[in-house]
Amino acid sequence: MLLLKNLLWITGGGLLVAAILVLAYDAWRRVELWRKQRAGGTGLEPPPPWRWREALKLAGAAVIPFWLSNGVVVVPSGMAAVRVSQISGPRPGTLYPGVHWITPLVDSVALYDVRDRVFSTASVEDKKQAEGLKVQSREGLPVGLAITVRYRLDPRRLDFIHANLPQPVDTQIVTPVVSSVFRDLAPGYLVRELFATRREELRRRAAEAIAGKLASDAIVVKEVMLRDLSLPVEYARGLEGILLKEQESERLTFEVEIKQKQVRTAELEAEAEKARQVKRAEADAQTTVLRAKAEADAMQHTLPLKEKQIQQTRLEAEARKESTVKNAEAQAQAKVIDSRAELERGKLMAEAESNRIRVVSAADAERLRIEAAALKDSPLLIQKIIAERLSDKVQIMMVPMDGKFFFTNDVLKGAALTSAATQSGALR
Repeated sequence: MLLLKNLLWITGGGLLVAAILVLAYDAWRRVELWRKQRAGGTGLEPPPPWRWREALKLAGAAVIPFWLSNGVVVVPSGMAAVRVSQISGPRPGTLYPGVHWITPLVDSVALYDVRDRVFSTASVEDKKQAEGLKVQSREGLPVGLAITVRYRLDPRRLDFIHANLPQPVDTQIVTPVVSSVFRDLAPGYLVRELFATRREELRRRAAEAIAGKLASDAIVVKEVMLRDLSLPVEYARGLEGILLKEQESERLTFEVEIKQKQVRTAELEAEAEKARQVKRAEADAQTTVLRAKAEADAMQHTLPLKEKQIQQTRLEAEARKESTVKNAEAQAQAKVIDSRAELERGKLMAEAESNRIRVVSAADAERLRIEAAALKDSPLLIQKIIAERLSDKVQIMMVPMDGKFFFTNDVLKGAALTSAATQSGALR
């Protein structure tokens, strides 16, 4: 259908252009003929006739495609249309997106947007994005409401909308209905209720009322949202103070409950501790009684054992006493024996020392006699003995054998005197 409409438009346009070209060609021929006559090149000739009939026929033929193309209507996506007759007004039925045929020059089409629409209001303090809505509460205080209504036109009743409702529907129908519903319902609530406890109730009742009123006007309401409430400045401050006090009261109540629970917990803990102490005391008493009974039973067997231990201790003391006396006597006898042995040992050592002295003296005397005899027989042995004893300190030198050297004479004389003294002492 859309292709047919385009072809009709092209055909009508072509026929109209052809009619214009025919008249233009006739005008051009007449102008050329006038120019030639003026130049004097030809004689007087009759001008060519105008072909008005041909042009009118072509123009009449062009009207038919244009008339037929007006019967083809294209409804865009997201839109709907209603046929409006020039004779009987809006016709029942809706033209949905696509290509439709109508009676040319008799029917026309009115397009309506059937997609979802949004109507929004702002609170009194926020008027930048939408018109503000102000209502009165039960106390007579002004409250600003920020509302959003999502709705759409009922496509099945577009003929009713076109015939009965003022245009545009948004500003002429929806806005007054929404404002009046909220202004009618708000006086039944306190500001505090609107702000906190019954806000959802107000929104629900308003949504039902708005949907009911707009449904009779072929408007389908999908959702009503109450976005925000704007309270008076003075009331907002007072309400904030009240809320703070309520929060403080709730906090104190909560703290009191906590304290009560703590007190109850302390009481229960004290009772439990008391019960534990009673049980512990009873257990200690029973333990003491059992221990006393056990000790009493043990004493019956312990007394004979203690008597035996005392007798054993007495006997051990007597035994230690006798042992001590005997040890003292034995030590005294041992000391006497030791003293006697020491005395005998001293005597024996004295006798042994005297015998040793006598033997040593006799040996020395015998040795001296032998040495004196040897020296008497060989006087040169004296020099040998002196040389051996003084070998590291005295240098040996040779002397004449005639005995005139003074050192040798003195030594020999001294040796002779010493030998004589020794012999006399040994004889004594």
